[in-house]
Amino acid sequence: MGQLYEKMASGLKLRRYSARTQKSYLWCARRFVRHFMRSPAEMGMKEIREFLLFHHERGASASTVRMYVATLRFLYAVTLARPAEVQNVPWPRVAQKLLAVIDRDHVQALLVKLEPLKYRMVVMTAYGTGLRISEILALEIRDIDGKAGLIHVRHGKGDRPRLVPLPHRLLEALREYWAVEKPPGPLLFPGQTPDKQLCPDTVRRAVHCAAAELGIHRRVTMHAFRHSFATHLLESGEDLRTIQVLLGHRSIRNTTRYLQVSTQHLTSVQSPLDTLGTDKPKTAHAASSKPKLARTASSKPRLSRAASMRVTNKGRRKRARRPR
Repeated sequence: MGQLYEKMASGLKLRRYSARTQKSYLWCARRFVRHFMRSPAEMGMKEIREFLLFHHERGASASTVRMYVATLRFLYAVTLARPAEVQNVPWPRVAQKLLAVIDRDHVQALLVKLEPLKYRMVVMTAYGTGLRISEILALEIRDIDGKAGLIHVRHGKGDRPRLVPLPHRLLEALREYWAVEKPPGPLLFPGQTPDKQLCPDTVRRAVHCAAAELGIHRRVTMHAFRHSFATHLLESGEDLRTIQVLLGHRSIRNTTRYLQVSTQHLTSVQSPLDTLGTDKPKTAHAASSKPKLARTASSKPRLSRAASMRVTNKGRRKRARRPR
């Protein structure tokens, strides 16, 4: 791609795309060029559709095709300034899957089994705070505020910072880690050099090996600890709005997915079949135990239908009167 490649790379940087997204977009762009062995400037809508259809017919996942679509949209709309070529390219639908959740006993066993200490601390931080693996590995020593009991996430998804609580058990474990590892800084979990982040793949491999040794048959991923954090909070009675803030979700719709995997919530629901032939349906569980959205300051109490009609009619009478 030559100069076009450099132009696309600089455009991604100027728009502050994450390093991982930049790498993925540039890789997909190279695949597009290699498929036709021509410059993108010489191609258009016909080649784009042919390329996407080729991967679809080969059985590529919907998420993979979406990445190609996002890449080609950026390449033509931004880099080449030809948005008409991609404005009608559809986004493939991605099937929603149930979130993977690790039960508490397995989490405890994994934290005991994991070695070395640095990897164990990364996993403990993931389960104790719900942070993403990229957010954990970007943590600096100054981000841990033991006195206030907070962790400052400076490099969240979309470059959005936030504060999350620092569990007391995690704080004590981090102090032990500090005494043993003595990271020189600024990174809390450095890689081979103090200024380089720990490779996430090495942590993932350690987690997979520990799960295999413990006989855990389901696939255990680093993101599953984040899902487990949110699900176990929900089962403990925490409201969805608080969980949304802790996870850094933009939309509450992303957080409500944990209702589908909370077995405690699902098993407490009473089917109407069980109430047939009874005088009065029994409540499945107390209202206070249901996960609800937190009431925000902007929310207002809703009026009944009769009250709203009275307010409306009163306003109409006032507008009908005119000064003489």
